[in-house]
Amino acid sequence: MKSIFKKLEGDRAIWRIVGFLAILSFLPVYSASTNLVYVVNNGTTTFHLLKHVFLLSCGFLIIYAVHKMPLIYFRRGAVLMIPFVILLLVYTITQGTTIGGANASRWIQIPIIGISFQTSTLASLVLMMYVSHYLASNKDKEVTIKKTALYLWLPVAAVLILILPANFSTTAIVFCMVLLLVFIGGYPLKYILSVVGMGILGLTLFVLVAKAFPDAMPNRVDTWISRVENFSNKNAEEGYQVEKAKIAIASVGLIGRGPGKSVQKNFLPQSSSDFIFAIIIEEYGLLGASVIILSYFLLLFRIVMAAKKATSIFATLLVIGVGLPIIFQAMINMAVAVNLFPVTGQTLPLISSGGTSIWMTCIAIGIILSVSANKEEKETEENPLDILHEAID
Repeated sequence: MKSIFKKLEGDRAIWRIVGFLAILSFLPVYSASTNLVYVVNNGTTTFHLLKHVFLLSCGFLIIYAVHKMPLIYFRRGAVLMIPFVILLLVYTITQGTTIGGANASRWIQIPIIGISFQTSTLASLVLMMYVSHYLASNKDKEVTIKKTALYLWLPVAAVLILILPANFSTTAIVFCMVLLLVFIGGYPLKYILSVVGMGILGLTLFVLVAKAFPDAMPNRVDTWISRVENFSNKNAEEGYQVEKAKIAIASVGLIGRGPGKSVQKNFLPQSSSDFIFAIIIEEYGLLGASVIILSYFLLLFRIVMAAKKATSIFATLLVIGVGLPIIFQAMINMAVAVNLFPVTGQTLPLISSGGTSIWMTCIAIGIILSVSANKEEKETEENPLDILHEAID
């Protein structure tokens, strides 16, 4: 066992935090999966626990393999993968699948291993790698919207447009992360504001087209609007999931009901994924919730430190691009569970049950560890975080 740990490189604190969150997820997933067993009639609780353990085990193998790779692989791979993920998103829109009888056009089924694959998670990760590569490669060139339109904003727009019809929340997260990344990468603020304006205009046109041709994308825009209206209007009738999540949270105190003793897990449709944080609060109380929140904040701190210590612009941007979405997604999931944010369908990274979401998170963690292990080509350029820090001062 000691020989295995000696082969682990990179930030040891990140290894510990990720391992802690993974181990911590076993009991909540095992407990919350009763909904899948008795309501959806899918397998047994032991089956879902073993599946979760298998996915996390594969995830740690992914982390180990990725963190041994030099960053040049990610730099070249991003350029090669962008056309592939765009084609994959097109295929997903045209093919899609159903999960539990519900429309799930954001997923495709992998027939060999029987796991559903959410292509937007892979596309988001590749896009952040590509944007980091582009910004680092063009750091000394004059920046204008016209000069960056073809090789920067066209791939970004293509990926976002293809994700948007089935997954607005992921589109919004990725768009915000891209804007943050280009800002840190030195992209002029006036051009960033122009991109924001074009993004808002594009979203408005999409909504108008979807409302004009409802058969093309049935229920998607109406679902977004109803979720926002129900959240903003306190007199509106709450959604079923939000109501059950609030009951789960309100029924406990500091300690909670205890492991496996959640009541609302039998009623929440997504108790083991989207709303697992509500189940954690019900079973482990505010103390358990505080441990989860603190773990993600510690992970955020170590991600920022890894970016700060990186020796190249590309490495810094890459850590920020693949690391911050993990924390942002966790914050949104927890905010939805406590009714501070409209329902989005975002999972809790490394804790919620799932397949591709776990593996894509593990790839991102592996990339961060690769940077922290200095598996990159040394450069003499200034760190973008130092530039940003000086600008703020």
